[in-house]
Amino acid sequence: MADARLIDGTAVARDIMNRTGEKAADFEKRTGAKPCLATVLVGEDPASVTYVRMKRNRCAKFGIESRHVPLPDTITTEELVGAITELSNDPSVHGILLQHPVPAHIDERAAFDAISAEKDVDGVTSQSFAAMAFGFDGFASCTPAGIMRLLDAYDVDPRGKHAVVIGRSAILGKPMSMLLLARDATVTVCHSKTTDLPSHVRNADIVVAAVGKPEFVRGEWIKPGAVVIDAGYNEGNVGDVEFDAAATRAGLITPVPGGVGPTTIAVLLEQTVTAAFRQQQIPAEA
Repeated sequence: MADARLIDGTAVARDIMNRTGEKAADFEKRTGAKPCLATVLVGEDPASVTYVRMKRNRCAKFGIESRHVPLPDTITTEELVGAITELSNDPSVHGILLQHPVPAHIDERAAFDAISAEKDVDGVTSQSFAAMAFGFDGFASCTPAGIMRLLDAYDVDPRGKHAVVIGRSAILGKPMSMLLLARDATVTVCHSKTTDLPSHVRNADIVVAAVGKPEFVRGEWIKPGAVVIDAGYNEGNVGDVEFDAAATRAGLITPVPGGVGPTTIAVLLEQTVTAAFRQQQIPAEA
């Protein structure tokens, strides 16, 4: 029997989406148009197709227009940048999501940075990362921002806590570290070259696992009472944390699925609606 309290990401996401739906309806009432999210998908990777479909279905449910832009996997970086630039210049599009990963021959960073900052509702551009790092106004990376919402919903104050982030990707590990630092956590970033990873994890009050390897973080590494956030999703609905063993030691833990995933999508759509209000220079009602 697990001792840890489960963090219900589905419930947290539902609250975010209900408020987002109300704001989307208010935007449509005031402008005559729905907030619009353009989803760009290069190729037909099955997982990416599924993710985009989920996001488009969620848009439809909460009053957000979804404009799907499918592109062939033979597209060049230059052509992809051109397509994204066109969306950035289209006033009827308020947010742009480039589904990642893109095919290996594409310069993903160049593609991400073609998204205008005001429409970067997925928080993937270099400008958005700088905003997170320096505390400027901008859009946060959706998964890290969703994780912060989970911590807030369960009254986990990062201030003074030792947080260990396992993973250093540009759209998860690094921005996660910046957001935790901004909330006064002491942050250790671990990765594939880290020596004696278990010792770092054993000292962590908050563990964020984002390595993309099933059950990589062993339950025995978890400090008793720690908060464990599993941002991994692997084949067979398995996260990056050895869940059953970790749950006997953690104080709070996210399940997979039903933890981080729902809040990621919720933050994406929330930021899309926020972007729509900002671009129309309409103050959103609280």
